[in-house]
Amino acid sequence: MGGGKERKPVMVEQPVCHTMPVVCRRLLQTCFLLLIVALLASYSVHILLSMCIQTAVTSYEDLGLFAFGLPGKMVVAGTIIIQNIGAMSSYLLIIKTELPAAISEFLSGDYSGSWYLDGQTLLIIMCVGIVFPLTLLPKIGFLGYASSLSFFFMVFFAVVIIIKKWSIPCPLRSNYIEQYFQISNATDDCKPKLFHFSKESAYAIPTMAFSFLCHTSILPIYCELQSPSKKRMQNVTNTAIALSFLIYFISALFGYLTFYDKVASELLQDYSKYLPHDVVVMTVKLCILFALLLTVPLIHFPARKALMMMFFSNFPFSWIHHSLITLALNIIIVLLAMYVPDIRNVFGIVGASTSTCLIFVFPGLFYLKLSREDFLSWKKLGAFVLFIFGILVGNFSLAFTIFNWINK
Repeated sequence: MGGGKERKPVMVEQPVCHTMPVVCRRLLQTCFLLLIVALLASYSVHILLSMCIQTAVTSYEDLGLFAFGLPGKMVVAGTIIIQNIGAMSSYLLIIKTELPAAISEFLSGDYSGSWYLDGQTLLIIMCVGIVFPLTLLPKIGFLGYASSLSFFFMVFFAVVIIIKKWSIPCPLRSNYIEQYFQISNATDDCKPKLFHFSKESAYAIPTMAFSFLCHTSILPIYCELQSPSKKRMQNVTNTAIALSFLIYFISALFGYLTFYDKVASELLQDYSKYLPHDVVVMTVKLCILFALLLTVPLIHFPARKALMMMFFSNFPFSWIHHSLITLALNIIIVLLAMYVPDIRNVFGIVGASTSTCLIFVFPGLFYLKLSREDFLSWKKLGAFVLFIFGILVGNFSLAFTIFNWINK
């Protein structure tokens, strides 16, 4: 808070967990789901900020305390910690797996065995040299530059997806196996399908919810402003969510219109297959990996804050506590990324529940509990819809995930 020049609010961008915006395999379905989730995310931020004004509370965890006492605070803090540790370790696992392959594409000849092509070595270097110093910063406002650079990388990704739409013919051909091996001659493969719901649709909304999840960072940013203003913070949030929606939708749209039903969940894999050794595609791959790397400190901040509030809320700020918790969190996520090969599957099921809780369930539930408005007021009805939507989506996705695991 303090004096000095006021910091401008910076929205923290959190890319989706598989390094790419969501690519649904049907055109209008993608737009509809993305729009619904974006609008609900913006509305849930609106009611979170409204509750901050009403209660003079400046953290997500304290909203849980204000609404349901100490158990409410512990549940919110625990949810934030689990969600963010899962996200950070998943990001680092992607970097450990994909960065050596991305570097090797720039090299000619056999460099196998080199230290710069070893995933674990690169992961440790990146974490020690970039992630740990950034996570040590005491205020989230200092990470605005990292957030901006990460967002720029995502914009670059979207622009390349648009340009490459006209570099890949349809029906698709590939020289991945042999020169111009024809995959399909069916002209129907090049016609977009507007709607089609399947079991994969169960994963779409939680994944989209995760990609719009900035709620754990909104309140720390808000309370670091010298003169907090709900209206300005809401405008910044709406702008950030709108820009994220635009990037996700453009990437999904042009990715689908390039590969149609053959589009992969990790979009750049398709471009690497059909345009091998393309310099622009290889550069985009590196940019996306660095975007993920720069996102880790942004997600680290709310997790550390939740731990501090759980164990040291009655103590003044201490660099010793701050540094030890930062170091412990970094060690945990690095170890998970290095030694738990199925971490994305483990936290996929956790993320489906924690993301929907943080973006839909908790804001709606807290507003219903704390607001003194009549239940039939627009805000309370909206909070009720948000709460029910989160419960249904979370349980539906959780049930489908468990069902698919049992079948496999």
